[in-house]
Amino acid sequence: MEVKIGVQHTPRELVLESAQTPAEVEQAVTEAMAKDSVLTLQDEKGRKVIVPIAKVAYVEIAESSNRPFGFTTR
Repeated sequence: MEVKIGVQHTPRELVLESAQTPAEVEQAVTEAMAKDSVLTLQDEKGRKVIVPIAKVAYVEIAESSNRPFGFTTR
């Protein structure tokens, strides 16, 4: 699934593909907010993204979509 993290005072957002479920990501965000600590997520390749929760503007959680490419007919 795709996770987008908006960071304050940054023109670009962080985007990662995660093997975690939407519920797991939501729980990680909620826990980080409650503790006023850092948000730690892991992508599909095992890399970790760590962001101070005080700098997070938003977190968008979306299921990955298989987008068609090339010439397709609908």
